[in-house]
Amino acid sequence: MSGHSKWHTIKHKKAATDAKRGRVFTKLIKEITVAARLGGGDAEGNPRLRTVLLAAKSANMPKDNIEKAIKKGTGELPGVSYEEVAYEGYGPGGVALYVQALTDNRNRTLPEIRHLFTKFGGNLGESNCVSWKFEKKGYIVVPKEKASEEALLEVVLEAGGDDVRDDGGNWEILTPPERLHAANEAIGARGIQVTSAEISMVPKDSVKVEGKKAQQLLSMMEALEEHEDVQNVWANFDIDEAEITEQRAAS
Repeated sequence: MSGHSKWHTIKHKKAATDAKRGRVFTKLIKEITVAARLGGGDAEGNPRLRTVLLAAKSANMPKDNIEKAIKKGTGELPGVSYEEVAYEGYGPGGVALYVQALTDNRNRTLPEIRHLFTKFGGNLGESNCVSWKFEKKGYIVVPKEKASEEALLEVVLEAGGDDVRDDGGNWEILTPPERLHAANEAIGARGIQVTSAEISMVPKDSVKVEGKKAQQLLSMMEALEEHEDVQNVWANFDIDEAEITEQRAAS
């Protein structure tokens, strides 16, 4: 999973500080609205809503924005109805990509996503062509300087988590999806700072990509993530951290 947490850590930090904050908020508002529509406006009884509220808090989204999005989802305020769609395919170097989107117009979104895959040397595939390469997990990232592996492993296992993995400068914590919040709260109760906590499609294995193909793939990831209908992009790449950092600095 090398490179997986590095990508998400950098993306998380940028989301809270850069000029793209408006777009980040738009994506969060969509997810909050859908989560509230599907599971109700009470976060305690709605795990999906509780998860996206963690992300909204990390992005410093104003409370008023959150409350309005919830009310749009529950029908208390008028709002757009979004449909969940997944797009799957391959990028440069044979890397599998799984794209999660929320759209109010499938007929608009599909050709636009297909165009982005083609533009960067990838191929959009059929449904389920790569989803088997990923596993839905609770996924938490903790910088190594914030906690020891032993301390994290103890608290994670007690909270029903699966594992703590070493990924360079970070610890990756994996849990069953339904144990994400318990593990995140248990870690926070120990005073350990978390970089991100989310439900993620974690790759079961990885594909090493270097040089031109790596930069092409990272540009593709950026373009997909910037699409207004795309909520998340997951990929099973293994790219050196230096190349990821270089690409982010240039974007």
